[in-house]
Amino acid sequence: MPLLVPPAATGTSFTTARPTGPVPQPGAIPADRLLTEETLPGGTAVSFTLRRHHTLRLTALEAGANVSFLCFNRHELLDRYNMADTLKGQHTAKLTTGFILVSDMGRAMASITGDTLGWHDPLGGHDTAAHVEKKWGVKTYQTARNAWHRNSRDHFLIELGKHGLNARDLVPNVNFFSKLTTDDAGHLAFVPNHAQAGDLIDLRAEMDLLIILTTGHHPMDTAPAYGPKPVKLQRYRSDPPLADDYCRTYRPENERAFYNAELASL
Repeated sequence: MPLLVPPAATGTSFTTARPTGPVPQPGAIPADRLLTEETLPGGTAVSFTLRRHHTLRLTALEAGANVSFLCFNRHELLDRYNMADTLKGQHTAKLTTGFILVSDMGRAMASITGDTLGWHDPLGGHDTAAHVEKKWGVKTYQTARNAWHRNSRDHFLIELGKHGLNARDLVPNVNFFSKLTTDDAGHLAFVPNHAQAGDLIDLRAEMDLLIILTTGHHPMDTAPAYGPKPVKLQRYRSDPPLADDYCRTYRPENERAFYNAELASL
């Protein structure tokens, strides 16, 4: 293994140049690299381990899909996705190809290596029982069976509990496939049906991760009726990032985060 050398201090700004050249495009997953594939219905949740240098592909199966997403260092659960550091370190308010998810300890957790959409929301949070009830009324399992109304907060808490975590560990999440815009006064607005069927995003793990995600509505969704959309999940083996990796070199801060993650993996 080559000697790990810490990157130089950066002090960059929003105007620091991004990499030149074509943006990587997601391609077909080679059959011999595909590990798992499943469809997650709308309004459900799942948690699982994503190994380092494996990639999770999320694919919207219907227009208006949303995936509320959290991730934790699988071997050090106190080290988890940090929304504030992810955004300020990369001078962004959206996520797409080139950006990385950064942990509380400044480590690269996952890299967005491919994306057909160009904008994913890191700001909006997740819906709760109160959100769902106010917009679409109450439907319980006892009265509506599988058509009952569910919410992402309750799903997050259930999945966290399976891994010895609880409400204290429920940090701000990413909403893949959703977009918020802002006006001159700073007011946020939800963009309906931002994702179309077939849109996808690839997330390459830079450490072993505990992934928790739900397919509930975005909390600002303006849909007239309750109806979260299904998403396909695929896990596949991907190549480790090289020194000139697009995500590693996308920002000087990213190089530091990669170094921190690699140092922790020794």
